[in-house]
Amino acid sequence: MEGLEMSLSKQQKFWNRIAGRYAARPLKDMAAYDAMIGDVASRLKPGDHVLELGCGTGGTAIRLAPHVSHWTATDFSAEMIKIAQDKPAGANQTFKIADAENAYDGGPFDVICAFNVLHLVENQPATLAQIFANMKPGGLLISKTWCFADLKFKFRLLFRALQFAGLFPAVKPHSIPELRQSIIDAGFEITDERIFGKYPQNPYIVARKPET
Repeated sequence: MEGLEMSLSKQQKFWNRIAGRYAARPLKDMAAYDAMIGDVASRLKPGDHVLELGCGTGGTAIRLAPHVSHWTATDFSAEMIKIAQDKPAGANQTFKIADAENAYDGGPFDVICAFNVLHLVENQPATLAQIFANMKPGGLLISKTWCFADLKFKFRLLFRALQFAGLFPAVKPHSIPELRQSIIDAGFEITDERIFGKYPQNPYIVARKPET
């Protein structure tokens, strides 16, 4: 176990450490979350095979899996996946440990979901390229991403201090225009953009892989 712990990245150690507290924390804006879930569900088809990156403790996967043929939910934190696997879930659902660069077994997928994870990956362009490559033509990327560069300066300073103290994960401080451009550069066409909740710095973006 000691050797395994040494091999884990700093990010994995952070999320493993806080997994229990993360699972116990109530959602701050349930109405916004429910509205987002409803929008995602409206875009899914019964025959879809879906991959979720950064599923955390699995709550979103469990809500949405009944709408599709199969939902594969992944996270690079073993502790997060352990909590997710202990929850009641349908037979069409799989939880597994995998980071956003190595989660694509069983693809290509009809839909890939990335809820609050693209600001956490080490190499966002590479991750988006992997998503694109492992998606069927006409498939959807459904994402919700924090854009920390658009926060007020005092909040950016606060998060830096929390990161230094080990109380907040490392994030990529991109802006919303930079995020949009990264998605487009990967080959996607952005088809919708919305805000669920009170933070415009956390946009919900739907993008489609062209048919040809």
